[in-house]
Amino acid sequence: MTAMGRPSSAMAVACLAALALTTIVAETAIAQGVAPTASGKAAPPANVSFDTLKGTWVRPDGGYRIVIGNVGADGRIEATYYNPSQLPFAKAQASMNGAQLRASFELRAGGYDGSTYDLAYDPASDRLSGVYFQAVIKQKFDVYFVRK
Repeated sequence: MTAMGRPSSAMAVACLAALALTTIVAETAIAQGVAPTASGKAAPPANVSFDTLKGTWVRPDGGYRIVIGNVGADGRIEATYYNPSQLPFAKAQASMNGAQLRASFELRAGGYDGSTYDLAYDPASDRLSGVYFQAVIKQKFDVYFVRK
């Protein structure tokens, strides 16, 4: 500051440069589909749809796999479960709970009679996380799947 309490021209230039840089970074992030949050970290893209679920998902704690081939507009999922043998799902359904993408699966074959997965998609980590209910032993387990 100058003796009269006004900012110096060098200080004003530095402030303007910082403002310009902040604006450029924010505009670049938004153009790439990633909006910055108040914490300064990038928020996940908001374009999550049923198609986001397509692909192969692996549960790291045992190698169990869910392969999702298609998800209809009504949320009906075409998927297969592998442990390690192939098992069909009796029911598989996707839904949107507000902005939260969810997927639920039910097995009715080979020692899984009535066992279910209730999973939510986390776009920040690209994971499906939730609860596995093993119906035969009547126990719930916190699980997650990563995209392969």
